Amino acid sequence: MALLAAAALASLAAGVAVGSVNIPLGDVISILASRLFGAALPERIGAVFPAMVMDMRLPRVLLAFLTGAALAASGTVMQSVLQNPLASPFGLGVSSGAGLGAAIVIVTGLGAGAGRMFALPAASLALALGTVFFVLWAAGRIDRSLGGVTIVLVGMVASLFFNAVMNMLATLSPSYAQRINLWLLGSFSMREWPSVWVLLPVTGLGLCYFQRYARELDVMSFGQEQAQALGVDLRRCKIGLICAVAVLTGTAVSFVGVIGFVDLIAPHVVRRFFGASHRKTLPASALFGGTFMVLCDLAARTLTPPREIPIGSITALLGAPFFLYIYFSGRRRRGP
Repeated sequence: MALLAAAALASLAAGVAVGSVNIPLGDVISILASRLFGAALPERIGAVFPAMVMDMRLPRVLLAFLTGAALAASGTVMQSVLQNPLASPFGLGVSSGAGLGAAIVIVTGLGAGAGRMFALPAASLALALGTVFFVLWAAGRIDRSLGGVTIVLVGMVASLFFNAVMNMLATLSPSYAQRINLWLLGSFSMREWPSVWVLLPVTGLGLCYFQRYARELDVMSFGQEQAQALGVDLRRCKIGLICAVAVLTGTAVSFVGVIGFVDLIAPHVVRRFFGASHRKTLPASALFGGTFMVLCDLAARTLTPPREIPIGSITALLGAPFFLYIYFSGRRRRGP
């Protein structure tokens, strides 16, 4: 855990210091000390660097870390709740619902004035949560025990439907199609402090909620029969945890767009070192996911300057082979 925390701090420092214009780490520390504690700023630091650090890079890096932590912790919970190593929050329809909300705002131009900054995130979050609640309602009508397979199948159907509606909107409004596609690929570009102040408490509360149910998650990992034998109210726990995942993931996605595979990679990597206990894997997954996201964002904005690669493309390039590895390794363990 200490190594993970050190890696997280190092990634945050690299994310702030490295970019199209590199800023020495000592200067970054001096700028932070000046803004936070009123320390004198060395004369060698120009007037541009403090604004670059405090208003551009630092909120972007912190938002990337919080997003990675939220997605990774949510993926850890979903894999235990659904008892599926390939499960993720996006299987509930979070991404498709958020994408449809964003497409509606982009096409219709909703929001004006000061509220325009939050019009798109608010619509994305509302439809993301609405999609998950619909999936839970429909799955409960089919299977009162809310089996993992039922939830996944209903989530897939909802995702396909909302993706079809979103594609129709993009086709009928070709002038907005590129903007919709860019949002669906995810980006931390031009994100400011208000996004950080919203996601920070949501992520903190979500992690605390998950940690409260660490024992129940441990039990659910072994199957429904064992969980029921030990007195776990599966239906109540599943609904509560899935709703928390929806809020956490939906909030993160609403600000930065759809970013996949972080919620799949982080839990598997962390479990290899920390075991199956969720009291350890949840905070470790959050640290690993945040570090991974910051490094991916750093690669997205430095590999092909001055152009920026969508962050979703970076995570997909790394996550798709990892997905295949998990799938085929699982088949080898089960046998032919």
